Amino acid sequence: MPKVQVKDLKNNEVGTMELSDEIFGAEVKYHLLHEIVRMQRNKKRAGNACTKERNAVAGGGRKPYKQKGTGRARQGSLRAPNHVGGGVVFGPKPRSFAFLPPKKVRRGAMKSALSLFVKEQRLLILDSFELSEIKTKALLSSLHTIGASKAVLVDFDENLNLKLSAGNLKDHLFLPPEGLNVYDLLKHDQLVISRRAVEQIETHLLRPIRERKVD
Repeated sequence: MPKVQVKDLKNNEVGTMELSDEIFGAEVKYHLLHEIVRMQRNKKRAGNACTKERNAVAGGGRKPYKQKGTGRARQGSLRAPNHVGGGVVFGPKPRSFAFLPPKKVRRGAMKSALSLFVKEQRLLILDSFELSEIKTKALLSSLHTIGASKAVLVDFDENLNLKLSAGNLKDHLFLPPEGLNVYDLLKHDQLVISRRAVEQIETHLLRPIRERKVD
């Protein structure tokens, strides 16, 4: 069972926290990380590429020249795919690239990501993430003190001082526990999380997966 130091915003050690071995000490399965990152990136794809088939191209109602006697190949329309400006055969149409892996895969990828951060000592747990005021400069100073650079900051939405102070940071991202995701984790170097947010994440990821009933 992984045991991690718990610090305050002044980088003083205030205790230790035992983490769930199933979540923070699991085997890192990189193929699951790849699958979930691909899923999240695919959701952001516009998928609005569109080409016109032969029946949608304007013009081409008149036969370009007579059927016989010219020595040339028969043509019925200048909008056929073999002509410049004609329709496109099997061209792209607006579509969604989104797909949804099973919940077990999504949960396994999150466990792998969290375990990877623990394994590489990139997880920082704070006893409290409470700031005295809404001030970006003060937050940056605290993050510098604890040695956090390009980090995901995780605490509850009710912590408005942290949420608003981190709103316009370039290298850091604030997320509530329920918003933590694999893609944003892997884009950052560190995970800075409050003790109570860790408990919330463990409760969620240890919850049994409901199986769908098949009639």
